Amino acid sequence: MNYNEVAYKALSHWNLQPARVALIAERENRVFKVIDSKGKTYALRVHRLHYQSEAAILSELAWMKSLEFSGILVPEPMIAKNGKLLINECGFQIDLLSWLNGKPIGVTGGSLDLSNRLETFFDLGRLLATLHNYSDSWELPPDFVRPKWDRDGILGPKPVWGKFWENPSLNFKEKSLFEEGRNKALKILSSKDFDFGLIHADMVRENILIDGSSLAIIDFDDCGFGYRLFDLATALLKNRSELDYQDLQAAILNGYKTLRIIDVEQLDLFLLLRAFTYVGWIVPRIKEPEAKIRQARFIKTSVELCEKFLSTGWPSA
Repeated sequence: MNYNEVAYKALSHWNLQPARVALIAERENRVFKVIDSKGKTYALRVHRLHYQSEAAILSELAWMKSLEFSGILVPEPMIAKNGKLLINECGFQIDLLSWLNGKPIGVTGGSLDLSNRLETFFDLGRLLATLHNYSDSWELPPDFVRPKWDRDGILGPKPVWGKFWENPSLNFKEKSLFEEGRNKALKILSSKDFDFGLIHADMVRENILIDGSSLAIIDFDDCGFGYRLFDLATALLKNRSELDYQDLQAAILNGYKTLRIIDVEQLDLFLLLRAFTYVGWIVPRIKEPEAKIRQARFIKTSVELCEKFLSTGWPSA
């Protein structure tokens, strides 16, 4: 299958041919940069087969479309000439989004690419609080369907991203450690109420764009109903190796708290939960390029966080 040909063919649904099309990202979806004959730029997404249902993608696009009223910079879904936001071409679900200027604040495996690091993380905290505040006020469409990043969605018998504790690459010690951490986490999530609602669920460096002093959010592909601390933990997790990590953590939390109250006592728990999810996510992708290297990193991070989590006293595992 030539995905470039599929992407170019799909542009007819928005009357954008002729245009230049280039693949720029190949993660869950294949994302193409499209420049039309007038020089206007778009992002076209060819969705990974069987990853999200049509109803789930349409719900994602509906939330993104509504966010134009929130003051948050996100890509705008573009309506096709048939009046729909999602089309089918060659068996693939495809949508078209407006292009946002800016660069990612960093990339996985590298260092943060920021000059005003603490100011940016303070602003990122405010951005997340604004997203959560808006989401609480937004009236959901009646057919809105998204995954649940809740107790069962992370730790239950059928997690959204798979059973991390059954990753076949775990040795006996790691498997036992993760099962103990999972049991303790289940107890905490069952005994304590946490702020819960719509979340982005993938606030990694690549999905946060900076343009001057402005921040934007892209890639809502994993958005759903979840713990607000899960969003904060995702934004922090892959920055733990930064020398000023503690300052970055304080900055994002302080920024968040200027607009929204949140109890961060269990932040370490949610850093662990986020790390666990990657150990489950990688299993069906282990044959993809560099997957084994990524898996080793995911497991190492989870072991470090799980040992720290289990060293705390309450509740006993």
